[in-house]
Amino acid sequence: MITPEFSRPHRLDAIGAGEREVRVEADAGERAALARRFGLMAIDRLAADFAIRRDATGVIARGTLSGAVVQACGVTGEPVPAKVEEAFDIRFLPEPEAGADEVELSEDECDTVFYSGGAIDLGEAAAETLALALDPFPRSPNAEAALREAGVLSEAQTGPFAALAKLKKT
Repeated sequence: MITPEFSRPHRLDAIGAGEREVRVEADAGERAALARRFGLMAIDRLAADFAIRRDATGVIARGTLSGAVVQACGVTGEPVPAKVEEAFDIRFLPEPEAGADEVELSEDECDTVFYSGGAIDLGEAAAETLALALDPFPRSPNAEAALREAGVLSEAQTGPFAALAKLKKT
């Protein structure tokens, strides 16, 4: 098993009956390792505030992730700084046993994380939430000009109404 770069195990027996507030924050080394893992130029800040509580099947964690990242523009490679503010709802469930029936997840349980042992990893949950919140196609202010210079046509130039626009000009 690979050890996560940003691990903050939280023991299940420390949760208790009510809701518990927990904050996790990545240090500089953890942020650098996560940046490499996610293909980012940098992660300048990463923190998550959790409200965790037990339920009948596992642990519910709700909260907010906040961070500051620098992605590479998909066109120019230039740095694209971005702030991340992401609300999350995560259900931690025990890892299904080998050979056990499949676990059915409903649509409202799409953010389900399985755990084994006596702890859940809030740091890894925050890291995965960050990865899902990233812009998959970051663009710098110079991206449009670089695409034009390379001869790439915009959607407006090639889309379904492009032919009509040409007719209108004549």
